[in-house]
Amino acid sequence: MAERIVGHLPNYPEGSCFSSREELSRAGVHRPRVAGISGRGHEGADSVVLAGRYENTEDDGDVILYTGHGGRDPATNQQIGHQTLTRGNLALAINKLHGLPVRVIRGATHLSPYSPETGYRYDGLYRVDDYWRDRGRSGFFIWRYRLVKIVTNLLFPTMTVPILHETEHTQLVKALYHFRCQMCHARLETPAGPYAEGVHIRPLTPPHNGPDTQENILCLCPNHRVQFTTGSITIGDDLTLIGEEGRLMVDFRHKISPAHLHYHRTHYFSLES
Repeated sequence: MAERIVGHLPNYPEGSCFSSREELSRAGVHRPRVAGISGRGHEGADSVVLAGRYENTEDDGDVILYTGHGGRDPATNQQIGHQTLTRGNLALAINKLHGLPVRVIRGATHLSPYSPETGYRYDGLYRVDDYWRDRGRSGFFIWRYRLVKIVTNLLFPTMTVPILHETEHTQLVKALYHFRCQMCHARLETPAGPYAEGVHIRPLTPPHNGPDTQENILCLCPNHRVQFTTGSITIGDDLTLIGEEGRLMVDFRHKISPAHLHYHRTHYFSLES
């Protein structure tokens, strides 16, 4: 089996065009001849193709809301079942977890002003900024991924890091808890002072469009931020932790929105239903 290469391929710069999936596969830019995601379970994904086969995919050029695979009738292209966080879907989630870039290829059948007129075109590296479960237009669960274009610099290697939305309200919530994690009560001390992370329960980014208000913010340690934002842990309306024992520590001045907690449970918690 050919080695899986993550990142740019030396002989195929961004903008390279291909006449068919067969040519894409031979070049190694996207090896599967049918599947839209090239990746395997816990290894991560190296490339995706946008070919217009799945509902709910949205393409704004530098930001793509990509729909995962599974549950589709190949004869009609209609969604007829739920998607699960397995195979290629899981591989893309691994990219988010480990900061791995993914090659994006657009096909002419993908209805977007950014698509080529014919064949396929390699359009560069994207990072998996977020992933969550949603109900598609057909009423079935689908997995969605927010892919953000990586601006490459030829003089330096590309690095991807988590983007933390630090606002006046996150600063206020962290100060309210004296930088203690609301889940584990840990307070991290550094030479520059205490450290914690303000996390929006419902993300600010589209399509979530959560508000930057204190009722939508938690104060968490880095470990619990990762577990919360990737759906390993969520919070019940009674503030008990789901996915871990314990209860959220809440100051009486901090009014957390049950609607935002419900949104997180529905879209991020990892249990399939």
